Amino acid sequence: MRREAPPPWRPAARGFTLVELLVALGVMALLAMLSWRGLDGMARAQSQTQTRSDEVLTLQAGLGQWSADLDALVQLPQASAIDWDGRVLRLTRRSTRAPSDGVLVVAWSRRESDGGQWLRWQSPPVTTRGALETAWLMAATWARTPGDEQRRFEVPVAALQDWQIFYFRADAWTHPQSSDTGPGLAALRATAVPGIATIPDGVRLVLTLPPGQALSGRITRDWVRPTLGGGKS
Repeated sequence: MRREAPPPWRPAARGFTLVELLVALGVMALLAMLSWRGLDGMARAQSQTQTRSDEVLTLQAGLGQWSADLDALVQLPQASAIDWDGRVLRLTRRSTRAPSDGVLVVAWSRRESDGGQWLRWQSPPVTTRGALETAWLMAATWARTPGDEQRRFEVPVAALQDWQIFYFRADAWTHPQSSDTGPGLAALRATAVPGIATIPDGVRLVLTLPPGQALSGRITRDWVRPTLGGGKS
């Protein structure tokens, strides 16, 4: 009887041991953690970049609005066109709509209680002298003790550590509340109506931005009355 040859030898199938499986799982978990940290870092960097970009754009928009308000200044008879009392800058400007809509009272101020915020306030359009006087007083009240009704008309512009205002009068930059009596200022006051603030030849805005922002330090912006600067500010 013929015997069949035994089948060739094949190694027995061998699976992963428990230790090898645990090592593989550990390596995969480490790679996943490193990948997550990388993605999280990219997301944080993108968020910070977007935040700083928004801060810069918001400040640029605020400065643009500041110049637009000054460009639209209007001097009404027996009324102040612009006034700075050391806390709030109030001004009377043309309406952004039709001339028949009257004028607007705009105020700029810094509020310490909000962490040092530069704010802009705007009244509804006014068409009578009584409404103008009421809005002018309301702007001053808003800068000191604002109520809920007055806060509805304010817009936060940017974080602000400090700010200063200067007027260009009689060929010199001076503090709006300066009591200097040089020849130029004396002549200017002699022709002005008592108690009525007239439009200066220029306004200098000095902002001190807090650290930690997209922009920090001091920013100076000069505005020149369009009739003197060829329509440029």
